Amino acid sequence: MARLRFPLIVAVALFLTGLALTAALKDRHYMLLSLLLLGAALLPVFLRLERRKLESRELVLLAVLSAIAAVSRIPFAALPSVKPVSALVILSAYVFGAEAGFIIGAVAALVSNIYFGQGPWTPWQMFAWGMAGLSAGWLRNSWWMKKRGGMLLFGFLWGFLFGWIMNIWYIISLPEAFSWGLVMTAYASSFYFDLAHALSNVFFLAILAGGWTGVLQRFRRKYGLLQD
Repeated sequence: MARLRFPLIVAVALFLTGLALTAALKDRHYMLLSLLLLGAALLPVFLRLERRKLESRELVLLAVLSAIAAVSRIPFAALPSVKPVSALVILSAYVFGAEAGFIIGAVAALVSNIYFGQGPWTPWQMFAWGMAGLSAGWLRNSWWMKKRGGMLLFGFLWGFLFGWIMNIWYIISLPEAFSWGLVMTAYASSFYFDLAHALSNVFFLAILAGGWTGVLQRFRRKYGLLQD
């Protein structure tokens, strides 16, 4: 288990290093940083090649799931914080594991911002959605995630965690000097947006958890996709 988790831990460490650089870079070079973080997200796949050769259909599956998650943001563009991306990332990780979840979350953020607009927030969204998938994959065999109510609660919590991660970028980007009052104001201001994200996660998970998960599990069993 430790051998399987090590590449993901390295990828997360690289992401945290990249996000720390955003404090110095501010609005500069964010696209280059996003591409470098994309490479970090794909690191587990590259290291997996040492254990066994990945089949082309497995790479296609990751690309398709990332594209679906990215495109799913567009129909809900008019509704702030209401998006099925988190639910799709969580369910994909639940079926295919932490590696897939981390990659799908990070790639979905980068690709969807081709439509919504790239910016210094992109690396933070890549990290937030990547971590949603990573944690869902690591917990997928727990009694909590195997229960429908547990999965819905997990999605609800990640609605807030996503917003809290993005608040860090918001606070760093402000010209004002850091203060705990500024932190409290930022987190209080985002509460209703975070709540909308959390409730939308519950809604989309409740709708998709049965059929979508069943389809992915059948693909995984039939074709032996993304199995160690």
